[in-house]
Amino acid sequence: MKALLEGVSVFNLSIWLSAFLIVLVLIGVRVAFATAFVGFLGLSLFFMQKQGFDRGLVTAMKLAGQVPHSKSTTYALSLIPTFILIGYLAYYAGLTRNLFEAAKRWVGWLPGGLGVATVFATAGFAAVSGASVATSAVFARIAIPEMLAVGYDKRFAAGVVAAGGTLASLIPPSAILVIYAIIVEQSVGKLLLAGFIPGAVSAVIYAGLVMGLAKWRKTLGPPVGGFTWAERFTVLPGAAPILLVVFIIVYSIYFGWATPTEAGALGAFVVFVMALYKGMRLRQLGGALMEAAKLTVMIFTMIWGVLIYVRFLGFAQLPKAFADWIVGLEQPAILTLLAILGAYVILGMFMDAIGMLILTLPVTFPAVIALNGGEGISRADSALGMTSDEAAIWFGIIVVKMAELCLITPPIGLNCFVVAGVAQDAKMPISVQDVFRGASPFFVADVATVAVLIAFPGIVLWLPNLM
Repeated sequence: MKALLEGVSVFNLSIWLSAFLIVLVLIGVRVAFATAFVGFLGLSLFFMQKQGFDRGLVTAMKLAGQVPHSKSTTYALSLIPTFILIGYLAYYAGLTRNLFEAAKRWVGWLPGGLGVATVFATAGFAAVSGASVATSAVFARIAIPEMLAVGYDKRFAAGVVAAGGTLASLIPPSAILVIYAIIVEQSVGKLLLAGFIPGAVSAVIYAGLVMGLAKWRKTLGPPVGGFTWAERFTVLPGAAPILLVVFIIVYSIYFGWATPTEAGALGAFVVFVMALYKGMRLRQLGGALMEAAKLTVMIFTMIWGVLIYVRFLGFAQLPKAFADWIVGLEQPAILTLLAILGAYVILGMFMDAIGMLILTLPVTFPAVIALNGGEGISRADSALGMTSDEAAIWFGIIVVKMAELCLITPPIGLNCFVVAGVAQDAKMPISVQDVFRGASPFFVADVATVAVLIAFPGIVLWLPNLM
């Protein structure tokens, strides 16, 4: 075996195995298992080339076992289950319905008012939930029936909910931002703060799109009025708990009162107390814990598999070679960046958001840092006008926003499938094709948001730079 492999370079091996990995993902193999298998296969072949069949296989097995354990025991990863738990506890406590009711009474009079209320309510819920899928599932049960009851177009109503759910990817606490921070070894606290303003900007752009569409075609979504000022103010206390949790998480991280992990645990405890006060039963608590555990295990399994693959790529030096190739291109840095983002649009049509990021970041992140000028580069010498640390945070927000696209684009758009599934369970006449069509205008809104964040990076960097 050693003699057979001696004529094959490890770099060429990594190219072929990476292509094989893409094929596995496209034919439906789970990202976690595909990356773990290809990573282990690559490590085995690499060490067999160096040490022979038996010793090489044993070395690969040891390394493949050690890498996931060493990384999964990192302190930062404990953020993920607490952030996810906050969202499920808030749902079972009934806080989400209060949030939607408050938004409806305050902005329902606008064109497409219930759609606008849904966008702002999902943004509020995103601030206590780290999962986009959970956000879409919750508001499919709450918002769609109300929109249909007042005459909303079913595609429009479903598309608003599916797109609104993606806001949980950016607005802290965000599980996907934590995953990005761990993979690229950046500050979790700074990345969470960096997502706050871009998330708010994205919500405003979504709301503007909803109003524009509803004004253009009045049959899409009529306004809802008739609420007095007294009725608007009386509903605010029911939404206050969500705002309290947001305050605790964001301000404790910003002022250094707590680490992100401690802030997540504190936020989960506050929501748990509120849920008990609201009368949450033991069965509901069990449901929240089980749903949070399922989503956490799925995310951790994907991270473990990808880390094995990443270790193989490190031996093959594929990320460095790709970064060197990117830097050698004779074109403006911004065009190269747009080409990378365009590749994410295509990948997003075939992969889920988390899988896409953890699969590509080991290659694209070093390339973007090299494109900016390299590690430790000063702002004055940067091709993108940022220091290396700023570029890492800025690119994180951009790439997570790109990952949101894959949640609403066919054929894999997970949020659309979730909304359609909830609608069918509730006997609503909405198919997955209806959801995809309703969500398609929000692709344009996401592209506009990315363009704003590229043109004005200060929107991303202002809060982190104040820390």
